[in-house]
Amino acid sequence: MAKDGTNRGGARIGAGQKKKPLADKILEGNPGRRKLMVMEFTDAAELEGESMPPPRDYLAAKQKNGKTTLAVEIYEKTWQWLKERRCVHLIPAQLIEQYAQSVARWIKCEECITEFGFLAKHPTTGNAIPSPYVAMSQSFMKQANNLWYQIYQVVRENCATEYKGATPHDDVMEKLLTARRGG
Repeated sequence: MAKDGTNRGGARIGAGQKKKPLADKILEGNPGRRKLMVMEFTDAAELEGESMPPPRDYLAAKQKNGKTTLAVEIYEKTWQWLKERRCVHLIPAQLIEQYAQSVARWIKCEECITEFGFLAKHPTTGNAIPSPYVAMSQSFMKQANNLWYQIYQVVRENCATEYKGATPHDDVMEKLLTARRGG
């Protein structure tokens, strides 16, 4: 019972040590000697042959300058990467779409910073102020990173072996540099 007389029924949700991914437990030789929980779905539908769902229209929408964003390309590459690791059925398509859109917007902000610079003109005083694209870029980068960590955590927790290699998120800087060159 708490000091205020209420019965709160235990620790708060999410408190305590986080569970280790299955791959880490196998790698360490199962130090706790507990039976490892490997989820096997015997009566589940076979999703191996599933084709990529088409990206939603908002990912391919034209921008104000008439160009298309890289969101569709990022979506397709991320989906393909998940399919190769047999985890695509574990990730909601909406999460992949949000990730692709955030990365595409981050790249667009970086292009604007390159084009217009780090400073802007204040609308009333005319003095130099920091470009709003810098703050937007940082915001979209943080959002993209958070979404990627959610996606990657599912992959990491559901692989029986440790994954090493390139990910679509690692290739984002290459996309940014290619977009700046106009390629």
